[in-house]
Amino acid sequence: MISISHKAKQFLVLLIKLLIVGGAFYFIYSQLANNDKLDWEKFIILFKKNQSVAGISFILLLSVLNRFFEILKWQNLVSYLHKISLPEATKQVLGALTAGLFTPNGVGEYAGKALFFEKSKTKKIVFLNLICNGIQMILSIVFGTIGLWVLGYGFWVSIIFLSAFALWILGFGLKKFKIKGYSIEKLIHKTNEIPKSIHQKNIFLAVCRYLIFSHQYYFLFLAFDVDLPYLTMMATIASVYFLASSLPTFQFLDFAVKGSVAVYFFGILGVNEWIVVFISTLMWFLNVVLPVIIGSYYVMNFKTKIAQ
Repeated sequence: MISISHKAKQFLVLLIKLLIVGGAFYFIYSQLANNDKLDWEKFIILFKKNQSVAGISFILLLSVLNRFFEILKWQNLVSYLHKISLPEATKQVLGALTAGLFTPNGVGEYAGKALFFEKSKTKKIVFLNLICNGIQMILSIVFGTIGLWVLGYGFWVSIIFLSAFALWILGFGLKKFKIKGYSIEKLIHKTNEIPKSIHQKNIFLAVCRYLIFSHQYYFLFLAFDVDLPYLTMMATIASVYFLASSLPTFQFLDFAVKGSVAVYFFGILGVNEWIVVFISTLMWFLNVVLPVIIGSYYVMNFKTKIAQ
């Protein structure tokens, strides 16, 4: 078996860190610089017209709160294993977000968080992260379904419900079916092992986070002089998040996927395409790019056991 020296291991770890951080910044720059749908001249004109220190501060505050509630969710779930501080939870969430930037649906985030814990806890950490992300997905489905009903897509909502019900029946019938030793029954059992108080707090924090980022979307449309009824706007936003989150994608392409879905729905309402694209890009920049920049610091300062 080939033995790798300590210095070689340190160099390999540093190289991986640089690739993650360098790759993150490259993709961010590439998406912002090469998107021909971004009309910067129109944006600058509208920004100068509506610029407000209070407004900008409020939008930035919503971004901070969005990620803050995600950090609180993770801190709450990890308390099932052992308590961690808020700074430690911040480091784990933002570092994992950066590591998962290039992976489909942020799969790398699961591995990223697991690296902060002992190897023996890897499966438990992956499972807790699944619950952490799963509740957000469930809320997107619930609010998105309501949004589609409000917008008059009742037929398609019925199809979605019937499909989901059929899958539920199938899953119940196959609950003992195993894949690599895991079954639906075992998954439910593991979920029930977590105290109800943790689940309740997780749901509460997830609802808060959903309301924060959906209203950030809403306030950005107001800033771009889009005048639509509140209910119509929120129903459209909920529908966009529901449908976009159902599509497999990469974190660094998240704004492009949500943007394309948003262009379709808001286009029906008569909103200019460039406004929708810009707002989707701003949401991505505020809620993914800025946290990744901070997360890059944690990635570069991450200490692995082989590097120590």
